[in-house]
Amino acid sequence: MALQSMTGFARREGSSGRWRWAWELRSVNGKGLDLRLRLPPGLERMENDVRRLAGEHFSRGNMQASLSLSAGESRTETVLNQEALSAVLALRDQLGGIIDPAPLQLDTLLSIRGIIEFRDSEDGDEAIAARDADVVAGLIAALSDLRQMRELEGAALARILLDHVSTIEGLTLMIERDPSRSPQEIATRLAAQVAMLMNGSGTLDRERLHAEAALLATKADLREEIDRLKAHVVAARDLLGKGGPVGRKLDFLAQEFNRESNTICSKSNAAAVTAAGIELKVVIDQFREQVQNLE
Repeated sequence: MALQSMTGFARREGSSGRWRWAWELRSVNGKGLDLRLRLPPGLERMENDVRRLAGEHFSRGNMQASLSLSAGESRTETVLNQEALSAVLALRDQLGGIIDPAPLQLDTLLSIRGIIEFRDSEDGDEAIAARDADVVAGLIAALSDLRQMRELEGAALARILLDHVSTIEGLTLMIERDPSRSPQEIATRLAAQVAMLMNGSGTLDRERLHAEAALLATKADLREEIDRLKAHVVAARDLLGKGGPVGRKLDFLAQEFNRESNTICSKSNAAAVTAAGIELKVVIDQFREQVQNLE
Protein backbone atom coordinates (compact mmCIF):
# COMPACT_ATOMS: atom_id res chain seq x y z
CA MET A 1 0.00 0.00 0.00
CA ALA A 2 1.14 3.51 -0.75
CA LEU A 3 1.94 6.00 1.97
CA GLN A 4 -0.47 8.90 2.24
CA SER A 5 -0.07 12.42 3.43
CA MET A 6 -3.06 13.80 5.32
CA THR A 7 -3.26 17.03 3.34
CA GLY A 8 -4.99 17.39 -0.01
CA PHE A 9 -7.75 18.98 -2.08
CA ALA A 10 -10.12 17.66 -4.74
CA ARG A 11 -13.06 19.04 -6.72
CA ARG A 12 -15.50 17.25 -9.00
CA GLU A 13 -18.51 18.73 -10.74
CA GLY A 14 -21.10 17.51 -13.20
CA SER A 15 -24.76 17.53 -14.20
CA SER A 16 -27.72 15.21 -13.99
CA GLY A 17 -30.82 16.16 -15.90
CA ARG A 18 -31.56 19.79 -15.12
CA TRP A 19 -29.33 19.73 -12.01
CA ARG A 20 -25.70 20.78 -11.63
CA TRP A 21 -23.62 19.58 -8.69
CA ALA A 22 -20.08 20.11 -7.38
CA TRP A 23 -18.11 18.39 -4.61
CA GLU A 24 -15.17 20.03 -2.83
CA LEU A 25 -13.00 17.98 -0.47
CA ARG A 26 -10.25 19.32 1.79
CA SER A 27 -8.03 17.34 4.13
CA VAL A 28 -5.47 18.33 6.78
CA ASN A 29 -3.65 16.58 9.62
CA GLY A 30 -5.69 14.87 12.32
CA LYS A 31 -5.36 12.22 15.00
CA GLY A 32 -8.25 10.25 13.53
CA LEU A 33 -10.77 10.57 10.70
CA ASP A 34 -12.90 13.61 11.43
CA LEU A 35 -15.35 14.44 8.62
CA ARG A 36 -17.38 17.65 8.54
CA LEU A 37 -20.15 17.83 5.94
CA ARG A 38 -22.02 20.64 4.24
CA LEU A 39 -24.99 19.27 2.33
CA PRO A 40 -27.80 21.22 0.64
CA PRO A 41 -31.21 21.20 2.33
CA GLY A 42 -33.11 18.07 1.46
CA LEU A 43 -29.99 15.94 0.92
CA GLU A 44 -29.22 15.22 4.59
CA ARG A 45 -30.20 11.63 3.87
CA MET A 46 -26.88 11.20 2.03
CA GLU A 47 -24.77 11.82 5.15
CA ASN A 48 -24.39 8.15 6.14
CA ASP A 49 -23.29 7.18 2.62
CA VAL A 50 -20.77 10.03 2.50
CA ARG A 51 -19.24 9.01 5.84
CA ARG A 52 -19.09 5.36 4.82
CA LEU A 53 -17.37 6.12 1.52
CA ALA A 54 -14.86 8.47 3.17
CA GLY A 55 -14.03 5.75 5.71
CA GLU A 56 -13.38 3.29 2.89
CA HIS A 57 -10.77 5.61 1.37
CA PHE A 58 -9.08 7.14 4.43
CA SER A 59 -8.30 6.31 8.05
CA ARG A 60 -6.93 9.66 9.32
CA GLY A 61 -7.29 13.35 8.63
CA ASN A 62 -9.54 16.29 9.39
CA MET A 63 -11.72 16.47 6.29
CA GLN A 64 -14.29 18.91 4.96
CA ALA A 65 -16.74 17.76 2.29
CA SER A 66 -19.15 20.27 0.78
CA LEU A 67 -21.76 19.68 -1.92
CA SER A 68 -23.36 22.46 -3.94
CA LEU A 69 -26.49 21.70 -5.96
CA SER A 70 -28.35 24.02 -8.33
CA ALA A 71 -31.36 23.50 -10.59
CA GLY A 72 -31.27 24.53 -14.22
CA GLU A 73 -34.11 26.17 -16.13
CA SER A 74 -37.38 24.77 -14.83
CA ARG A 75 -40.25 23.53 -16.97
CA THR A 76 -43.65 25.20 -16.52
CA GLU A 77 -46.80 23.11 -16.52
CA THR A 78 -50.47 24.07 -16.40
CA VAL A 79 -52.86 22.52 -13.92
CA LEU A 80 -56.64 22.67 -14.45
CA ASN A 81 -58.73 22.89 -11.29
CA GLN A 82 -61.57 20.66 -12.42
CA GLU A 83 -63.74 21.34 -9.39
CA ALA A 84 -63.49 25.10 -9.84
CA LEU A 85 -64.29 24.80 -13.56
CA SER A 86 -67.34 22.64 -12.83
CA ALA A 87 -68.56 25.20 -10.30
CA VAL A 88 -68.21 28.03 -12.88
CA LEU A 89 -70.06 26.04 -15.55
CA ALA A 90 -72.83 25.17 -13.09
CA LEU A 91 -73.18 28.84 -12.19
CA ARG A 92 -73.46 29.76 -15.88
CA ASP A 93 -76.25 27.24 -16.32
CA GLN A 94 -78.09 28.64 -13.30
CA LEU A 95 -77.83 32.15 -14.73
CA GLY A 96 -78.66 31.06 -18.27
CA GLY A 97 -81.92 33.01 -18.38
CA ILE A 98 -80.32 36.15 -17.00
CA ILE A 99 -76.99 36.48 -18.79
CA ASP A 100 -75.76 35.77 -22.28
CA PRO A 101 -75.39 31.96 -22.52
CA ALA A 102 -72.54 32.22 -25.05
CA PRO A 103 -69.74 29.61 -24.65
CA LEU A 104 -66.93 30.58 -22.31
CA GLN A 105 -63.75 31.77 -24.04
CA LEU A 106 -60.26 30.68 -22.98
CA ASP A 107 -59.22 34.20 -22.08
CA THR A 108 -62.28 34.43 -19.84
CA LEU A 109 -61.32 31.19 -18.07
CA LEU A 110 -57.72 32.40 -17.64
CA SER A 111 -58.97 35.56 -15.97
CA ILE A 112 -60.85 33.59 -13.31
CA ARG A 113 -58.54 32.93 -10.39
CA GLY A 114 -58.13 29.30 -9.45
CA ILE A 115 -59.36 27.74 -12.69
CA ILE A 116 -55.95 27.29 -14.33
CA GLU A 117 -52.63 27.42 -12.43
CA PHE A 118 -49.10 27.68 -13.82
CA ARG A 119 -46.32 26.12 -11.75
CA ASP A 120 -42.84 24.67 -12.12
CA SER A 121 -42.89 20.98 -12.87
CA GLU A 122 -41.30 18.75 -10.24
CA ASP A 123 -38.91 15.90 -10.95
CA GLY A 124 -40.33 12.48 -10.52
CA ASP A 125 -38.92 9.83 -8.22
CA GLU A 126 -36.88 8.26 -11.04
CA ALA A 127 -35.26 11.57 -11.95
CA ILE A 128 -34.42 12.31 -8.31
CA ALA A 129 -32.94 8.82 -7.85
CA ALA A 130 -30.84 9.23 -11.01
CA ARG A 131 -29.60 12.63 -9.80
CA ASP A 132 -28.65 11.26 -6.37
CA ALA A 133 -26.80 8.34 -7.99
CA ASP A 134 -24.81 10.76 -10.17
CA VAL A 135 -23.97 12.89 -7.11
CA VAL A 136 -22.69 9.83 -5.21
CA ALA A 137 -20.64 8.75 -8.25
CA GLY A 138 -19.13 12.24 -8.29
CA LEU A 139 -18.24 11.91 -4.60
CA ILE A 140 -16.47 8.60 -5.25
CA ALA A 141 -14.47 10.21 -8.06
CA ALA A 142 -13.57 13.17 -5.82
CA LEU A 143 -12.46 10.82 -3.03
CA SER A 144 -10.25 8.96 -5.52
CA ASP A 145 -8.73 12.26 -6.68
CA LEU A 146 -8.05 13.26 -3.07
CA ARG A 147 -6.48 9.89 -2.35
CA GLN A 148 -4.22 10.22 -5.40
CA MET A 149 -3.07 13.66 -4.28
CA ARG A 150 -2.40 12.41 -0.76
CA GLU A 151 -0.44 9.44 -2.13
CA LEU A 152 1.72 11.70 -4.32
CA GLU A 153 2.59 13.82 -1.31
CA GLY A 154 3.06 10.66 0.75
CA ALA A 155 5.65 9.40 -1.75
CA ALA A 156 7.55 12.68 -1.41
CA LEU A 157 7.40 12.44 2.38
CA ALA A 158 8.68 8.86 2.23
CA ARG A 159 11.83 10.00 0.40
CA ILE A 160 12.43 12.73 2.99
CA LEU A 161 11.89 10.32 5.89
CA LEU A 162 14.20 7.70 4.38
CA ASP A 163 16.90 10.36 4.09
CA HIS A 164 16.42 11.19 7.77
CA VAL A 165 16.62 7.48 8.69
CA SER A 166 19.87 7.16 6.74
CA THR A 167 21.27 10.17 8.60
CA ILE A 168 20.23 8.65 11.93
CA GLU A 169 21.92 5.39 10.96
CA GLY A 170 25.10 7.22 9.93
CA LEU A 171 25.30 9.13 13.21
CA THR A 172 24.65 5.93 15.16
CA LEU A 173 27.55 4.22 13.40
CA MET A 174 29.73 7.28 13.99
CA ILE A 175 29.03 7.06 17.73
CA GLU A 176 29.64 3.31 17.69
CA ARG A 177 33.04 3.74 16.00
CA ASP A 178 34.19 6.67 18.12
CA PRO A 179 37.63 5.90 19.65
CA SER A 180 36.43 7.00 23.09
CA ARG A 181 34.30 3.84 23.25
CA SER A 182 37.18 1.36 22.74
CA PRO A 183 38.08 -0.78 25.79
CA GLN A 184 41.65 0.54 25.72
CA GLU A 185 40.53 4.16 25.73
CA ILE A 186 38.04 3.52 28.53
CA ALA A 187 40.70 1.71 30.57
CA THR A 188 43.23 4.49 30.03
CA ARG A 189 40.76 7.20 31.00
CA LEU A 190 39.64 5.34 34.13
CA ALA A 191 43.25 4.63 35.17
CA ALA A 192 44.10 8.31 34.89
CA GLN A 193 41.05 9.29 36.95
CA VAL A 194 41.82 6.69 39.64
CA ALA A 195 45.43 7.83 39.80
CA MET A 196 44.32 11.41 40.35
CA LEU A 197 42.04 10.34 43.18
CA MET A 198 44.73 8.19 44.80
CA ASN A 199 47.26 10.99 44.65
CA GLY A 200 44.78 13.34 46.25
CA SER A 201 44.03 11.09 49.21
CA GLY A 202 45.99 8.22 50.65
CA THR A 203 43.07 6.97 52.71
CA LEU A 204 40.99 5.73 49.76
CA ASP A 205 40.45 1.99 49.43
CA ARG A 206 42.16 1.10 46.15
CA GLU A 207 40.07 -2.05 45.55
CA ARG A 208 36.82 -0.29 46.33
CA LEU A 209 37.83 2.56 44.07
CA HIS A 210 38.51 0.22 41.18
CA ALA A 211 35.17 -1.52 41.73
CA GLU A 212 33.29 1.78 41.67
CA ALA A 213 35.18 2.85 38.55
CA ALA A 214 34.27 -0.40 36.84
CA LEU A 215 30.59 0.12 37.78
CA LEU A 216 30.62 3.65 36.39
CA ALA A 217 32.21 2.39 33.19
CA THR A 218 29.44 -0.19 32.81
CA LYS A 219 26.73 2.45 33.32
CA ALA A 220 28.38 4.74 30.79
CA ASP A 221 28.51 2.06 28.10
CA LEU A 222 26.39 2.95 25.04
CA ARG A 223 26.09 -0.55 23.57
CA GLU A 224 22.41 -1.02 24.40
CA GLU A 225 21.41 2.40 23.10
CA ILE A 226 23.32 1.86 19.86
CA ASP A 227 21.74 -1.56 19.34
CA ARG A 228 18.26 -0.18 19.94
CA LEU A 229 18.87 2.69 17.51
CA LYS A 230 19.93 0.19 14.86
CA ALA A 231 16.80 -1.87 15.48
CA HIS A 232 14.62 1.24 15.22
CA VAL A 233 16.30 2.14 11.91
CA VAL A 234 15.39 -1.29 10.51
CA ALA A 235 11.80 -0.97 11.78
CA ALA A 236 11.38 2.53 10.30
CA ARG A 237 12.59 1.40 6.88
CA ASP A 238 10.29 -1.62 7.03
CA LEU A 239 7.25 0.56 7.82
CA LEU A 240 8.09 3.08 5.11
CA GLY A 241 8.50 0.25 2.62
CA LYS A 242 5.25 -1.44 3.62
CA GLY A 243 3.21 1.74 3.35
CA GLY A 244 -0.41 2.17 4.36
CA PRO A 245 -1.57 4.01 7.50
CA VAL A 246 1.71 3.75 9.45
CA GLY A 247 1.92 7.32 10.75
CA ARG A 248 1.15 6.40 14.36
CA LYS A 249 3.75 3.61 14.40
CA LEU A 250 6.39 5.91 12.94
CA ASP A 251 5.53 8.55 15.51
CA PHE A 252 6.13 5.97 18.25
CA LEU A 253 9.49 5.09 16.68
CA ALA A 254 10.39 8.79 16.62
CA GLN A 255 9.78 8.91 20.37
CA GLU A 256 12.01 5.86 20.85
CA PHE A 257 14.72 7.42 18.67
CA ASN A 258 14.56 10.51 20.84
CA ARG A 259 14.74 8.48 24.06
CA GLU A 260 17.95 6.73 22.96
CA SER A 261 19.58 9.96 21.77
CA ASN A 262 18.83 11.61 25.12
CA THR A 263 20.43 8.69 26.96
CA ILE A 264 23.51 8.81 24.72
CA CYS A 265 23.98 12.51 25.40
CA SER A 266 23.59 12.01 29.16
CA LYS A 267 26.07 9.10 29.24
CA SER A 268 28.61 10.58 26.86
CA ASN A 269 32.05 11.35 28.23
CA ALA A 270 33.58 12.41 24.91
CA ALA A 271 33.04 15.65 23.01
CA ALA A 272 32.70 13.88 19.65
CA VAL A 273 29.99 11.53 20.97
CA THR A 274 28.12 14.43 22.57
CA ALA A 275 28.24 16.41 19.32
CA ALA A 276 26.94 13.41 17.34
CA GLY A 277 24.22 12.87 19.95
CA ILE A 278 23.05 16.49 19.64
CA GLU A 279 23.01 16.26 15.84
CA LEU A 280 21.08 13.01 16.22
CA LYS A 281 18.44 14.80 18.28
CA VAL A 282 18.08 17.49 15.60
CA VAL A 283 17.54 14.94 12.83
CA ILE A 284 15.07 12.97 14.96
CA ASP A 285 13.05 16.15 15.56
CA GLN A 286 12.94 16.73 11.80
CA PHE A 287 11.90 13.11 11.28
CA ARG A 288 9.09 13.36 13.82
CA GLU A 289 7.85 16.67 12.39
CA GLN A 290 7.43 15.09 8.95
CA VAL A 291 5.83 11.96 10.40
CA GLN A 292 2.99 14.13 11.75
CA ASN A 293 1.87 14.63 8.13
CA LEU A 294 1.48 10.91 7.41
CA GLU A 295 -1.78 9.00 7.62
